[in-house]
Amino acid sequence: MVIVTTIRREVLTLPTAELGPDNPLPPLRLLDEAHRVDDRDREELPRGGGAPGRAKPRLGEARQVGYEPLRSLLPTRVRDGYDRDRAPRRIDALVIENDRLRATVLPALGGRIASLVHKPADRELLYRNPVLQPANFALNGAWFSGGIEWNIGATGHTTLSCAPLHAARVPAPDGGEMLRLWEWERLRDLPFQIDLWLPDGSDFLYVGVRVRNPHERPAPGYWWSNIAVPEERRVLAPASEAWHFGYERRLRRVPVPSYDEVDRTYPLNSPYPADYFYGIPDGRRRWIAALDADGHGLVQTSTDVLRGRKLFVWGTGSGGRRWQEWLTEPGTGGYCEIQAGLARTQLEHVRLDPESEVSWLEAYGPLDARAEGEWSTVVDGAEARLETALPRADVDAAHTAWKPYADTEPGEILATGSGWGALEVLRADWKLPGTPFEESTLGEAQAPWAELLRSGVLPEPRRVRPPGETLVAPHWRDMLETAPATPLTEYHLGVAQWHAGDRAQAVRSWERALELAPSLWPLLRCLAVADQEAGNHQRAADRYNEAFADLCHERRDAGERWTAATAALGREAVEALLRVRRTADARAVWEMLHPATRERGRFLLLQAELLLAEGRRDDAWAVFADGFEVADLREGTESIGRLWARLTDEPLPARYDFRMRPETS
Repeated sequence: MVIVTTIRREVLTLPTAELGPDNPLPPLRLLDEAHRVDDRDREELPRGGGAPGRAKPRLGEARQVGYEPLRSLLPTRVRDGYDRDRAPRRIDALVIENDRLRATVLPALGGRIASLVHKPADRELLYRNPVLQPANFALNGAWFSGGIEWNIGATGHTTLSCAPLHAARVPAPDGGEMLRLWEWERLRDLPFQIDLWLPDGSDFLYVGVRVRNPHERPAPGYWWSNIAVPEERRVLAPASEAWHFGYERRLRRVPVPSYDEVDRTYPLNSPYPADYFYGIPDGRRRWIAALDADGHGLVQTSTDVLRGRKLFVWGTGSGGRRWQEWLTEPGTGGYCEIQAGLARTQLEHVRLDPESEVSWLEAYGPLDARAEGEWSTVVDGAEARLETALPRADVDAAHTAWKPYADTEPGEILATGSGWGALEVLRADWKLPGTPFEESTLGEAQAPWAELLRSGVLPEPRRVRPPGETLVAPHWRDMLETAPATPLTEYHLGVAQWHAGDRAQAVRSWERALELAPSLWPLLRCLAVADQEAGNHQRAADRYNEAFADLCHERRDAGERWTAATAALGREAVEALLRVRRTADARAVWEMLHPATRERGRFLLLQAELLLAEGRRDDAWAVFADGFEVADLREGTESIGRLWARLTDEPLPARYDFRMRPETS
């Protein structure tokens, strides 16, 4: 058999906003995560089901919602250094193609599938964003819309949304080639891989996914594949009910397709952004499709382990429409998302047994079926067309055929991810066939930790600079506890102890370090956060003020690292000082920020708040009148609207309206 599937490199040129530097301050608190359920709704969730890849009962959905929720972003960093100044930039891509489909993958951006084209019809099956604009939707900040994204870690968009993955060619089960993507997910400390291949003549892209837990302890698992499609579609899934979750943070059961006399399977029939988690009956084939008025569109199906299916809509309200414009170019059309996950809802995490793995196979391709009409008839018809195009048994057989190839060692390396996986493999000597984390990928960020591993000593930096990243897993915390107690070691140990929930011990570590540390501001900032969490806001303000003064004295240049540290600490300090009404001190911090920092939208909003606190209402109003854009505005935030309401009773201007829930909520 002649295999005609090809994998090649390509360079895309897109209007792109640069990511900029990461925030150098350790994220001792979570960013506000919109996907949290009210406790009063939790007990209404169903119980029971089978665990992924296991033949024993799974935690019921109600318990899974409470199973190992994310309490910290550590050891990752917040990514908030991007802006909204888009310019044509080159983006490396990998294209996998046969005679029927062409998939374009962005390995440096979380392995996102940016485009999936059905060649016979010359039809793009996804929503392909014409720009690359980071926005504050990922667990750690930067994320962008469009295509197919792979979400691993915890409830929310993955911290790898804008991060590089390893990529390589690998033999496929049919004798052709697969494109393998792999990385080490740091929130849960789990390696994973994604294998993409196109069987000869197939109308479906196959995606084999494996998540491993190499530890001698259970780990919380999370996965959702998010597929952006044009919103002028009808979304079909084999369900007669769903769990509706909106930005009011309430979860409730609703009928499908209609409730309140409105058919919600049409994304533009919903007024506000919302999730619909479909209740697909056990034993029913797992699939979801989005079809246009002519019945053309995309279908996603999988083996049964990937049990959840969801529709996300932006809605027709002013806030949802503003977000749509924010994430792309005005006038380019909106999108919705159809999704598939390990659990029934995204509010849950599943238990991965010690030294185990879970795997499944997904398939993406075109579907032509009737979209209009009575719900059960339309769904049954679409499922029948799917069965003809790709029988359910064939998906199961493809997964079985792929599993031996999941261990095949990669061939030509096409892209390189981070060195964190290599550090973990070096530490534990893990054998992970198919996903090599080579020591050659270790870089500057891993160097001090590799030295700690080799010598038991965390080295001091050669020159004064903001501290590097902290590793917080129990094994690294143990190494820090036995290392010589230098100020830098105590700083990192305190961060690791904070992550573990031992806040009193973290404070003691930071206080010990203060006695000898040549650089005080990182420690003072950590102690200020601890004060805030303990409700001591006056002392927190004192420490923030002292920390910022120390940083300004210590900073050596206006380079990227120092500028990012000054902006991040300055913002926190101003906010802490305003909280205790120390406006003069807040103004002094503001004036010491770099001029370019003060012109960023986030800081213009902060300036308006500071002006209002100073009693300069007209000047605060002028900031809004002149206009600003907060590049890292958080999903679901209402800070702009709240400040506007303190200034005036006039309606919130459309450019500042990012509200994602009814005003009465």
